[in-house]
Amino acid sequence: MANSLKVEFQFDFGSPNAYLAEKALPGIERRTGVKFEYVPVLLGGVFKATNNLSPFESLRGIRNKPEYQALETRRFIRRHDITTFKPNPFFPVNTLMLMRGAVAARFEGMFEPYFRAAYHHMWEEPKKMDDPEIFRTAFTSSGIDIDRLIARAQQDDVKKKLIDLTGDAVARGAFGSPTFFVGEEMFFGKDQLRDVEDSIVEQTGQAAKKA
Repeated sequence: MANSLKVEFQFDFGSPNAYLAEKALPGIERRTGVKFEYVPVLLGGVFKATNNLSPFESLRGIRNKPEYQALETRRFIRRHDITTFKPNPFFPVNTLMLMRGAVAARFEGMFEPYFRAAYHHMWEEPKKMDDPEIFRTAFTSSGIDIDRLIARAQQDDVKKKLIDLTGDAVARGAFGSPTFFVGEEMFFGKDQLRDVEDSIVEQTGQAAKKA
């Protein structure tokens, strides 16, 4: 019954917190038997639709809070033994190309290698991934047929799908990244992963009892 529960990880490659959170998902999958569905959304679109600001903007000029959030990030990295993360010196990066590419990769059956390459070039060997030439060279170096995906990403169905996924996320309550849905329950932020896992256990346990 565990596998009948829909569990979503809504991500934008531009969010460092989404990168860090994703590193913890395989452990949750192992412990619960549930597979996360990876759902690309355009974070800029989410912010615009909700009148929200990125932490990069909202924390500017505030005393103590940015330092505390940096401390929490270091704690999260230690807790989950993440050794690959490097801050992107070009942050914030416009992710429209990257996110359309993710949708195109899904349509073309290339999602997993594309996803790993995108995260690698954003947060492991960080680059200015909104520069078209750097974008193309980076994915080519990872063995991705990026010209195929660039062409596919220009198609109307890809553009519409990304808009629809982003709009659906907002309609269901999303306002930032990373956002998780466990069935109908929403959780925001990498620090909610313990609650995400608890909700999976609770909901799959209830389903098993009812069955």
